[in-house]
Amino acid sequence: MTPTAAVQTSAPAPAAIHCRDLVRIFSAEGVEVQALQGLDLEVRPGELTALVGASGSGKSTLLSILSGLDVPTAGQAAVAGIDLLALRERDRIAYRRGVVGFVWQQTSRNLIPYLTASENIALTLAVAGFPRAQRAARAAELLDLLDIGDLGGRRPEQLSGGQQQRVAIAVALANDPQVLLADEPTGELDEANSALVLEAMRSVNERLGVTVLIVTHDPGVSDHVRRTVQIRDGRTSTETLRRTELSDDGAERHIAEEFAVLDRVGRMQLPPDYVEALELRNRVRLSLETDHVQVRKGDGE
Repeated sequence: MTPTAAVQTSAPAPAAIHCRDLVRIFSAEGVEVQALQGLDLEVRPGELTALVGASGSGKSTLLSILSGLDVPTAGQAAVAGIDLLALRERDRIAYRRGVVGFVWQQTSRNLIPYLTASENIALTLAVAGFPRAQRAARAAELLDLLDIGDLGGRRPEQLSGGQQQRVAIAVALANDPQVLLADEPTGELDEANSALVLEAMRSVNERLGVTVLIVTHDPGVSDHVRRTVQIRDGRTSTETLRRTELSDDGAERHIAEEFAVLDRVGRMQLPPDYVEALELRNRVRLSLETDHVQVRKGDGE
């Protein structure tokens, strides 16, 4: 009798970023502000995603939680399988040093002004306990990756804004993080430098496989990412997915599809331009069809 070989199945890798029913409430002088109102977000390992939204929508609050700088009021939040709500302070410091990299909007927050680009990277490596003999080579490797290998000896004041942000990306990648977070990385840059920084992030995502989440209001981000998540009033509202297809004649077509995000209790937000175009107010009429739901103006308006 021939023995039957056991079939081994591996569990799927955890999401790089997982948020479920995430709530963050701020209190000041007896007034409560709910910055996140049951937000859901899933980002797969190796994905490049942009999170967009108006000022006050909750996107920066979300990034502060994912970076370990803030703690949610309720819900679930995990990065690389690490439960952020269960971290003690010591673990939170280790998490910020080794699991995530972070790029701020303000270049002055990313780099120490009196150190060169190479020295900024080397300092990060030193804090992490990286062997001294290998720091210079690691710094050079990262600067080359960002196409600024010849700028390692310059201090921030000797670099353009776009160059400073690419050095900041190199610093954020120094410890080989699993997730790279960026808060408005092009907010202080002109259009040309913004494109260079966004392209740099796409390049490190493709070449290193690091998961990248960019929080931005820059409309040009859509040219550099496959997935854009819209956040509104503390919840994810819509997603736009982009792909490339070949037509019958061999021509390349770029396709973008927008989806509304449906939460676990059936809530979703209609895009504001749809609401305005159809002048939807207060109540709307719903009709269940064979393969879709029809939304029309309600009565009594």
